[in-house]
Amino acid sequence: MNSLTCYEHDIHSVDAGYVRPLLAAVHLIVEEGRVAIVDSGSNAAVRPVLEALKALRLSPQAVDYLILTHIHLDHAGGAGSLMRVLPSARLLVHPRGVAHMVDPSRLVAGVTAVYGATAVRELYGEILPVAEARIIPATHGLRVDLAGRELLCLDTPGHARHHISVYDRRSSSFFTGDIFGLSYRELDRDGRQFIFPTTTPVQFDPVAMHASIDLLLSHAPQVMYLTHYSQVRDVAAKAVRLHELIDEHVRIARRAEVAGSGRRERIRAELQELLLAEAERFGCALPTARVLELFATDLDLNAQGLDVWLASCTG
Repeated sequence: MNSLTCYEHDIHSVDAGYVRPLLAAVHLIVEEGRVAIVDSGSNAAVRPVLEALKALRLSPQAVDYLILTHIHLDHAGGAGSLMRVLPSARLLVHPRGVAHMVDPSRLVAGVTAVYGATAVRELYGEILPVAEARIIPATHGLRVDLAGRELLCLDTPGHARHHISVYDRRSSSFFTGDIFGLSYRELDRDGRQFIFPTTTPVQFDPVAMHASIDLLLSHAPQVMYLTHYSQVRDVAAKAVRLHELIDEHVRIARRAEVAGSGRRERIRAELQELLLAEAERFGCALPTARVLELFATDLDLNAQGLDVWLASCTG
C-alpha cells in the first residue's frame, strides 16, 4: 500500500503505520525544496517518512522543522527517533511539552497509566529524548519561516493543555492535531467527510475546545489537515457540527453523573449510540459493526476523558 498522498500547495500526508492503515497521518509541507513535518507519529512512522522524502526527491537534510501539535504518543512518540535522522531540523512543541521531549520518562509513565506497560511497549517502543538545544517552544503567535512560507503556531487547548495548531497562510489551511476532531477516510461518502470529537483521556475542557475551534475559524481556513485522518473540507459546516457534538458529549457526561456506579460504562454506551446516530445521519454506507470497530478505541478514550472531566468538575 502506498502510504504517501499528495495534495495541492505541496502538502503531503504519510500513513504513520500506527495500529491500522488510515488511523494516523504525518504531514509534510514542502516549499522550495525545504520541508516542515507536522507530527511525528510513533516510532513506526520513521521509515514511512524517510521513504516519503525519497519519493519526493528530498533528503533528510531538507527538513527544517518537526512541529508537534501535542505530545500524546500517537502524535509525538517517534519525535526523538525522527530527529536523530533529520540533522537540520528543529523541533517545535508547546512550551508545556518541552520538558517532556527532553526527558520523556514522565510522559511514558502517564501513558503507561492509561494503556498499561505491555501495550505501551508494543505500540510505541523506546521513546527517545530530544536535545533541548534543538527545541523551539511554540508559543502562541509564533511565526516560522519555511523558505519564505509562513507557518503560524496557535495555542489551541481543549483536547490537551499542550496543544497547538499550525496555520499555513499559503494554502489557507490548518494542521489541527486533535482539536478539530476525527475524520476517518473509511466513512467518506459522496465526497463528504464525517467528523466526530475526541476528548482525550485526562485534559478534556469543553469550554476551551469550543474557543479553540472558533479561533481556527476566525482565520477563515479552506482546509483542515487532521492527524486522524488528513484532509477535511467544508470546514465551516464541520465546525458547527463539532460544536453541537461537543455539547452532546457534555450532556451525556452530565446524565451519567447522577447514575451512580458504572459511570464510565454508561458514558461509553451513550457515546456509542451518539456515534451510530451520527453515522446514520451522515449517510454512512459502512455496516454498524465496521463503524464500531473503527471507533472502538476512540469511544473508550472519549468515555475516559469525560469521566475524568466530571471528576475534576466535582472534585
